[in-house]
Amino acid sequence: MFEIKDPMARERAKQMNPVVLAFVGDAVYTLAVRENLARGTGLKTGELNRMTSQVVSAHGQSELAGRILPLLTGEEEEIYRRGRNAKKPTKSKNATVAEYVRSTGFEALFGYLYLTGQSARAEELLARAEEET
Repeated sequence: MFEIKDPMARERAKQMNPVVLAFVGDAVYTLAVRENLARGTGLKTGELNRMTSQVVSAHGQSELAGRILPLLTGEEEEIYRRGRNAKKPTKSKNATVAEYVRSTGFEALFGYLYLTGQSARAEELLARAEEET
């Protein structure tokens, strides 16, 4: 995952709307998945896109959230909960409400970690979650 050049202060990031954090987190997580697939396979873009869509989904993110929750610090749990409980402007077409709200919490956490310059922590959480699969 790439580093942000000018990390945001944690207190400022905590004041952001959790749906905005999720907006950023979705992009960060999608990029991480795409990079890992591109580096680890010799597949063409159509297949890479299909594989990305399976992983970067409310269902997939909800499963990952369940695996990383026990690993979160108190601060990270707070960000996750805010994202999970936030009023969202859209509904998911392909996931349950429970999966959708957990995935939004997951995305908010990864948006927060990225914006505050904690990419190494995000990578650690993803690696630990993948160990448990």
